[in-house]
Amino acid sequence: MPTSHVSANDGARGHDSNDASNENTALLPSFLRGEVEHEGESGRHGFHPRHFCSVTYKSSNIVSQYVNFLWPFVPLAIIIRYILPNYSLLIFGLSYVGMIPSANLLGFAGQEFAKKMPKVAGTLIETTFGSLVEIILFVVLIVKHQEPVEGKEAANGDEGNLIPIIQAAILGSILTNLLLCLGLCFFVAGLRKTTQKFHAAVSETGNGLLLVAAFGLLIPSAFYSALKGETKITKSSLGFTILTDKFTPATLQRDILKISQVTSVVLIIAFGCYLLFNAKSQHSVFHEVIETDEHGDLDREEDQARMRYTGTETTVALGISLIFATLLLIYLVEQIEAVVHSGVPDQFLGLILLPLVEKAAEHLTAIDEAYDGVINVALFHCLGPSIQTALFNGPLVVIVGWILNKPMDLNFEIFMIVLVVLGILVVGNFLRDGESNWLEGALLVIVYVIIAIASWYYPNPDVATSNGIEALAVPAGPTHATIDRALLMDLLMVANSDA
Repeated sequence: MPTSHVSANDGARGHDSNDASNENTALLPSFLRGEVEHEGESGRHGFHPRHFCSVTYKSSNIVSQYVNFLWPFVPLAIIIRYILPNYSLLIFGLSYVGMIPSANLLGFAGQEFAKKMPKVAGTLIETTFGSLVEIILFVVLIVKHQEPVEGKEAANGDEGNLIPIIQAAILGSILTNLLLCLGLCFFVAGLRKTTQKFHAAVSETGNGLLLVAAFGLLIPSAFYSALKGETKITKSSLGFTILTDKFTPATLQRDILKISQVTSVVLIIAFGCYLLFNAKSQHSVFHEVIETDEHGDLDREEDQARMRYTGTETTVALGISLIFATLLLIYLVEQIEAVVHSGVPDQFLGLILLPLVEKAAEHLTAIDEAYDGVINVALFHCLGPSIQTALFNGPLVVIVGWILNKPMDLNFEIFMIVLVVLGILVVGNFLRDGESNWLEGALLVIVYVIIAIASWYYPNPDVATSNGIEALAVPAGPTHATIDRALLMDLLMVANSDA
């Protein structure tokens, strides 16, 4: 029998063919093999303090570099927190400003870590690191939440009830990314180039997932609005409250909590499917889109010439930023009662103020990428965090509350649900044609400003009764329930027709 021989050239060809096939294989196997993109290499090893400080100062773009001048607010906030603990508004202000450079460093370190990974994996990891601040914020808020004393009406933010603020922050995070961040991306990109074109794989997948997430978040609120008029409360001649039906307000609230908990588990499963879809099914498509965008980057040569972190320095930067971000978020949450008591509404604090600071790093990154002409990557950074908030971060805090025996649910105010659904529909219409310009960006920002103005005047949970348990403390006539049902049905019809 003849013996088969393999020449060196054959071995080389076999090696090349294996490499070629590896370029088209799914993300997860290549991630486990540790493939590294060449632009993520620093050419150094270990930790070098001078290089570390230099790379940190220069960051990824000029805006991030200017943000580093805010670092003195970080130690100042920590010092004032212990020296002048009674100056609540000062501590809140310093911590709020100090969060910006901390989040910026976390985002930049996430970018450096992502550049050492395959393209699609790097983008997903970068988005995840950018959302760590939000996850920490939600967890700190639910841990600090205090249940109202039995027999008293539901409290608001100045009395320890932080659940309305968490709910507002979940939806506010989605709105901030979809309207403000995406609007600014379209605007700055349009200033440099009249029209930007983006790939349908990014926009259609992102917008479809956001609609699904919106339906998932809307179901508990729709359930509550449909049934809250069915629980009837009357008072006897002696002044005692009598429940005239077995379906009591407490039963409805308990059902809402269970629905929210199960829905949260399902949404997290949907997020896992989203990750798997990006990792395997559409790896070649997304890789091609991102690769094409980066080759068209107007600042590509300058970015490649920048000094980079080593693996050790990246780990140190992530650790430092996470420590400072966690401390400052704890200080922020500690002062929320004083801030709300000073006159800042709960809904404005959760819907506008907190999402702005927690998303600072992602916004700076996305806007810089859009200005450089990398519009698909910028779009990914706007839609990706919104999807993660709706499908993972928000449901995660519900599950954490479930573990801590705190009644965190997804029963949002109808006002906020309307804002999110309409916001998703507006963005979907702008993405449909696959092009953007500065006018569309300006319009998205204007919509966000209008929402901010409305949220400032929206009453606190102890006053607003559109979808809260306190609405059940008064005779619930058919008018309010009918209005809520009609509004939700209109939203569902509009969303279905748009999809």
